[in-house]
Amino acid sequence: MNDERVKQLFDELEGYGVRHEDPFLRNITYRATDGRFCLIDFEFATILEPDAVTAQAPEFEAAAHAADAFKADSTTLKIKWSAATDIGKYRPNNEDQFVTMAFNTEEFNYLAREGDVHIGDFDFVFAVSDGMGGEKSGEFASRFAIDNITRLLSRRFSLSTAQTRAGIHNCLEDLIHGIHRQLTQLGESYDGAKNMGATLSMVWYVQGWFYFGHIGDSRIYYLPKSGGMTQITDDHTYVGWLRRKGEINEREARYHPRKNVLAQSLGSGNQFIKPQIGELSCERGDRILICSDGVIDGLWDRGIEELLREPPESLISLNPAQRLVRAAVDESGRDNTTAVVLEIV
Repeated sequence: MNDERVKQLFDELEGYGVRHEDPFLRNITYRATDGRFCLIDFEFATILEPDAVTAQAPEFEAAAHAADAFKADSTTLKIKWSAATDIGKYRPNNEDQFVTMAFNTEEFNYLAREGDVHIGDFDFVFAVSDGMGGEKSGEFASRFAIDNITRLLSRRFSLSTAQTRAGIHNCLEDLIHGIHRQLTQLGESYDGAKNMGATLSMVWYVQGWFYFGHIGDSRIYYLPKSGGMTQITDDHTYVGWLRRKGEINEREARYHPRKNVLAQSLGSGNQFIKPQIGELSCERGDRILICSDGVIDGLWDRGIEELLREPPESLISLNPAQRLVRAAVDESGRDNTTAVVLEIV
């Protein structure tokens, strides 16, 4: 929630004749039952004179109408998604995993690989994990990471009406740190799993916002209805650090000998991690791509955007995720390849 929206909520309060003396985000909670924001800690408040209340009433009424309009719009919006994965041309097993799920306070559903549903009062989670390690440990690590995302649900319910921006950020960070600790403990307990680890890139849709948590070199891209595609996550690699400093470009990064050396990931013997947590607002027509590095091995960023916006005739019959995976494997196929694409429609 931005500062402008915070101010608006506290200004609305004055329409009831009360001025809050601590008008900051920490005193705003979210009521999941009807999708409204609420203000708390009224020991920090002043009762206004009647004239002041009257002066604020028109502004409060307009704000209330705007909130009701947003709530009504959420019943017509849909979220559309597709997911695809491929073992590639050379790997003996697929160490990539993904999940698509929807939930609210009453139910939880795993979603099919492709579909669309009305958003209503549901939250949606989409994630990709790329495992690493000897034998089957990489496959186990990515599956472990994906399966443990369901822990998000219990934390979400414990947030109850206090589902603020800060609360969601904390929930995502706690989830990633928790998975990291458990993978590390498992790696220390079994010789064959000593260096196992996984990336994790996940998106949580809540009431018009995409919140994301990320660690490793899988990626999340944002493709707005109007404007160019942007990679919103950092590659947690030495080469990714060089790119962020502007010392190398996309082509140099692709062919760099250390491009696959991770600086941090879940497990893998990393003592400390610092996951990337963030959010962005979304509107009808916006799209998100979550993908493993197998997609990046086969496709340049420009090619990814073209396949999402204007696919060639040969791929037009495939859904967006299938297009990306097919094109990446055809071009490279050296690694497991996974893509999840979602769109607000």
